Amino acid sequence: MSNTEFNTNKAPKPVGLYPHARKAGGLLFLSGVGPRTAGSGEHDSGVPGLKLDHNGNFEEFDFEAQVHSVFNNVKNILEASDSSWEKLVDVQVFLTNMKRDFKTFNRIYAEYFKDNRPTRTTIEISSLPTPIAIELKCVAEL
Repeated sequence: MSNTEFNTNKAPKPVGLYPHARKAGGLLFLSGVGPRTAGSGEHDSGVPGLKLDHNGNFEEFDFEAQVHSVFNNVKNILEASDSSWEKLVDVQVFLTNMKRDFKTFNRIYAEYFKDNRPTRTTIEISSLPTPIAIELKCVAEL
């Protein structure tokens, strides 16, 4: 079985030594994808709707902007990896605050997945490696 790594400059650089996606057989496995914007720097959070003070505390927080951005990043990685949004088969969602954000996420998710309905699991976690409130782990067909 052959496998191929994919990376794109249309999504944020991974925060570790791993590719954006890897092909194995007829499937594409995406690494965890967050809402940071492509090209954001080390000293710029690059997270839409998020502004931090000099101590790292939230000054502004817009969860909806993060959801739209993470979906855009997933779409860009899929397309750069010879797949597409319509070929998603499984989505794992990691939220840092289920009580605050799940209802909003569910509403926005329904807008993006009217036709294609992949399986989905939503999990609350205590933190993510950057100051983000959402991350997705996806599997798609090629």
